[in-house]
Amino acid sequence: MSVLEQVINIVAKQLDKDPSEFAESTDLQEAGFESLDVIEMIFNLEDEFKIDIPFNANETAPSQMRSVGDIARLVETLLAGKAAK
Repeated sequence: MSVLEQVINIVAKQLDKDPSEFAESTDLQEAGFESLDVIEMIFNLEDEFKIDIPFNANETAPSQMRSVGDIARLVETLLAGKAAK
């Protein structure tokens, strides 16, 4: 399963929706994500991929996390950095 597919599954589960409703271009805010959803999704991503995502819960979702594809690319970048260590 690709990183994008895993991210889609996590996002869909967070919103209690079917993964088929999501694509790389799906905007999180338009999909119904609220600030608490973002925080919980971050925790789920960190658990799933064994990574640390730099995120300040007191801020709105960072610009690099607006779409499902943005999240998948961020996870891939963090995984690549982890592998390089």
